[in-house]
Amino acid sequence: MARTRHEANEHHIRRTAEKGKVCHVQPELETDVVSHGKSVTVLLTLGRLPKALELARALAAAGCRVLVADPFAFHLCRASNAVAKSFKTPSPHSCQEQYLSCLLDIVAREDVDLILPVSEEALHVSLLKDRLPDRTRLFALPNEDLQTLHDKYSFIQIAEKAGLRAPETHLASDAQASRLAASCDTVLKPRLGCSGQELRMLSPDSLPKEALGNSETIIQKRMFGREVSTLSLCRDGKVLAHVTYEGLVFTGTVAVCFQRVDDLPLVQQWVADFARTGSYSYFLAFDFIVDGDGTPWPLECNPRLTSGIHFLSPKDIAGAITNFEGATNVGTKPRERFQESHTTLLQVYGNFFRPQKALRHLRAMLSARDVLWSFADPAPFPLMTPYSWPVLKQVIFRGRSFGEAATRDIAWPPQRTVQRDASTPVVKSVSAHGSCS
Repeated sequence: MARTRHEANEHHIRRTAEKGKVCHVQPELETDVVSHGKSVTVLLTLGRLPKALELARALAAAGCRVLVADPFAFHLCRASNAVAKSFKTPSPHSCQEQYLSCLLDIVAREDVDLILPVSEEALHVSLLKDRLPDRTRLFALPNEDLQTLHDKYSFIQIAEKAGLRAPETHLASDAQASRLAASCDTVLKPRLGCSGQELRMLSPDSLPKEALGNSETIIQKRMFGREVSTLSLCRDGKVLAHVTYEGLVFTGTVAVCFQRVDDLPLVQQWVADFARTGSYSYFLAFDFIVDGDGTPWPLECNPRLTSGIHFLSPKDIAGAITNFEGATNVGTKPRERFQESHTTLLQVYGNFFRPQKALRHLRAMLSARDVLWSFADPAPFPLMTPYSWPVLKQVIFRGRSFGEAATRDIAWPPQRTVQRDASTPVVKSVSAHGSCS
């Protein structure tokens, strides 16, 4: 009998942890790229976010031919001269099999050497591992591992069984959840959420009755202190690249202006210990609260790229991705502050009647470098707003947050619906500055 997703997660936890120690055995990440006498062709599976643009520019500067696939016909990377071609795909959330078929078609037509997921779509893309031609490598963890780390409850279970400190966390269906919620401030959030969606801060005895019994929701002890995030690139449990950073300006729970943090060695040590005990190979990102004693408390794991990519050396990260087995340590950029200035400016305007907050945001904005602007690739900066229309229209007309609007169609898990047409959809090719053909 097939396991349910949560049974599979529990199986993975048991498989990787025994007697309080996590097993070091992990499937190999096959990412050494053979160029076959030509430039390496890399397919990014999302193009709408600034972190995708950062990757595209770094890979193009390293001599790669960069392709982008996205469910949106118009997206940020389409405006970039670092991108050779763009492709519109179905939504992986609502049409997963058609989405995967489209990616396979692109791989075959364009002789793709390396597939590089960018955001939440990584969980869908990882399902391609056993369907790719021998020449094509997928830069992602196996789907089972991605699911387990993406699940906020099973991630905490793995950390605790590895002997790492983590906040007390229970399923809302667990009897211990009611006890925890009655004894202290807690956080109620979905196991599989992202971008802070459906997150609620609770005071003691304020747990909604409807939340009890829901195994898809967790109750976590609320930690207080400094909020920081990390991004690391790991290979066989060794950290090749690491950055700790904190948000200065937020839209909802998503930071749009952020600065590197170099004074929290215990955070970096926690990440190194977690990566080593699981022998992970891929990008790992974490959100932490660092309390007054300097103790880092992990809140969740994002087994994918985050905005931390903006702090890493483009040359180093491109080299590490395309020659993973031969990669050495990846350095950081000298600048310590970066921002998405369009969105940061909106936060300045939005706090017009709160002048102290607006002034604080303005100071942060003026001290940070924009992640979109480049003299060598100027078009994405002025075209950010019109090319973000697929996201903006959801924010304006449907009241969704920017984070939800940007990830709704790539969210995991996929919708389980009966497909009316099982035929493979046509993939529309889009030139970097042209229109759909």
